[in-house]
Amino acid sequence: MVRGKTQMRRIENTTSRQVTFSKRRNGLLKKAFELSVLCDAEVGLIIFSPRAKLYEFSSSSMQEIIERHQKHTKDDQGEKPAVEQNSMQNLKHETASLMKKIELLETSKRKLLGESLGSCSLEELQRMEHQLERSVNIIRARKMQVYREQIERLKDNVKDLASENVMLLEKVKKIKEKAFLQGVAKNRM
Repeated sequence: MVRGKTQMRRIENTTSRQVTFSKRRNGLLKKAFELSVLCDAEVGLIIFSPRAKLYEFSSSSMQEIIERHQKHTKDDQGEKPAVEQNSMQNLKHETASLMKKIELLETSKRKLLGESLGSCSLEELQRMEHQLERSVNIIRARKMQVYREQIERLKDNVKDLASENVMLLEKVKKIKEKAFLQGVAKNRM
């Protein structure tokens, strides 16, 4: 029998949840024991059940493992401030750089919109004029492409409607012929 993939979400049924907790707790305790024996690792595992019952495993003294963990985390925190300070300086530098770029982009945008042109030299004005002309040409080319695509779609729609119209005319013609033939048949009787 192949087991399906278990979805990682809370089990709603209380009985099923308790059974799963017991099985998985025992499996986790077994794996912790195996890890300590096979790898000669110092392992400490603490589990609290949903009913606040304590389950634990330690390969040596649990108190020693906890003290060692606390000492290790304190040592790591002593190293973090220097790393964090360096990281903070990098972030401040990057932020300042991005702020300058934003300011330059906003100034450029205002100039392209025709605002704040008083400080521009003739060369800068000509450069902006050429840039605007290139932009307008690109926009016009894209607009023409969109028009062509819409015209092609409309032509396809016209063809579809024309062929549908021909089919409908044929149906109407057949219906009229059928009605005519039925009328002639009634008159003969």
